[in-house]
Order: sequence, then C-alpha cells, then structure tokens
Amino acid sequence: QAQLVESGGGLVQPGGSLRLSCAASGFLFDNYSIGWFRQAPGKEREGVACIKNVDGSTYYEDSVKGRFTISRDNANDTAFLQMNSLKPEDTAVYYCAAAGNFRETIAAIKDPHGHTLEYWGKGTLVAVSS
Repeated sequence: QAQLVESGGGLVQPGGSLRLSCAASGFLFDNYSIGWFRQAPGKEREGVACIKNVDGSTYYEDSVKGRFTISRDNANDTAFLQMNSLKPEDTAVYYCAAAGNFRETIAAIKDPHGHTLEYWGKGTLVAVSS
C-alpha cells in the first residue's frame, strides 16, 4: 500500500539547520506532487511548501520563503525539505503528503483545512530551542 515516511527531525538551536526526508513507496512517485505541512502544539495544521512531479516547480508559504528549500529525487522516490535559519516558531510536527495534481497541492498548502491530499506520512518532530 502507499506509504510516506518522514525522517530527519530533531532538536536544533535557533539559527540552525535540519534536512527532512520523505520516503515514498507503494505508488508511482514520479506522478505525484509533494507537499510539506506542519502542526505546532495547540495550533492548526499549516502548509509549508510543495513541489511538482515533473518540472520541479515549487511554491512556498511566506513564513518559510528564503529559509526553506523543497526538492525531490525521483530516482529514489524521496522528497526533502532543507530548513535553514530555524526559529522557535518553526517548532512543529512536519508531515509530507502526495497528490496527483500540483494545483490541488498548492491549494492545500494555502488552505490545509479546505483541501486534502491523497497520501500522508505520520510526521517527524522538529523542535527549535536554545
């Protein structure tokens, strides 16, 4: 069955960096756009960034633009989220998700509660604290 598994989370000091991975299996990764979402304690889920399946087009929410970079390796069915200049407000459980339509993926990033994607991982915790 389709599966997404996130890894790479942990505790980091403000200003530090982490690289999250999202390993896919059970579906044709090349046909799907990938989105990253996060949910901080006591807050609603929010979209972070997404990447298209074929040409690598990307979209970022303003809160992470210039600090986070989304990428993918279709040969290894894996997507990544490079997070630099981390702030305490970046603390959250980070999830990756997959959808067959890039427009729908962007819509879900902008409005996570109005849209959903087809496959979801279980998340990885990122904590930014000194």
